[in-house]
Amino acid sequence: MLAKRIIPCLDVKDGATVKGVNFVNLRNAGDPVELGKKYSDEGADELVYLDITASLEGRDTFVDLVRRVAARVAIPFTVGGGIATVAHVERLLGAGADKISVNSAALEHPQLIGDIAAAFGSQVCVVAIDARQDTDGEWICYARGGHEPTRRHLLEWAHEAQERGAGEILFTSMDHDGMKQGFACKALRQLHEALSIPVIASGGGGTMQHFAEALGEGCADAALAASVFHFGEISIGDLKRYLSQHHIDVRL
Repeated sequence: MLAKRIIPCLDVKDGATVKGVNFVNLRNAGDPVELGKKYSDEGADELVYLDITASLEGRDTFVDLVRRVAARVAIPFTVGGGIATVAHVERLLGAGADKISVNSAALEHPQLIGDIAAAFGSQVCVVAIDARQDTDGEWICYARGGHEPTRRHLLEWAHEAQERGAGEILFTSMDHDGMKQGFACKALRQLHEALSIPVIASGGGGTMQHFAEALGEGCADAALAASVFHFGEISIGDLKRYLSQHHIDVRL
């Protein structure tokens, strides 16, 4: 069995790392390159950089940021935000990214997933899914940085993404995002049972126990968080030691 991964996420807007609650009310959390190096040095397994307004505003992810991160960071990192073409993926990989994350463009043009997988391998393609529950309890997928509901449901879209060639699913519960009340463990377990590719849990991490629950009862392969790392509430080293003590296999 592969070790579970801890992944700090750096949401980037206008060159700065930001963090909000339920995808709004953003506040500055520091320089994305320096934070990335800090997490790499502290033992993070991977990093995710998301240009959170790229899809909404129709901009490309900053290739320059990727180059600067690659020059300073010693662990794999994923880049997402506004990625809509294979050519764009090629530029980002050429700048030093290890994987790319697609969300809105894949919802609009699902064949993009297969095109990326065919060109660079499934291991490069992470499909990010932002979803929230409706009044009937159905998980509805959102596009454009969580601003635009779609007609796609979480489980069926995740399964289609896998079938089209996605190497991982990054599931963010918009209902849990920034609330620090725990991850959406029931939905995570459903994804685990429905898929054969790794699932990354995102949205809701507030305590070390929450991470243990996502990786344990939620069966997530990795847990991603932002503010608890950015603002010093949880250190990566302490978290990994806690998880190991609770019989969750992590790289120490």
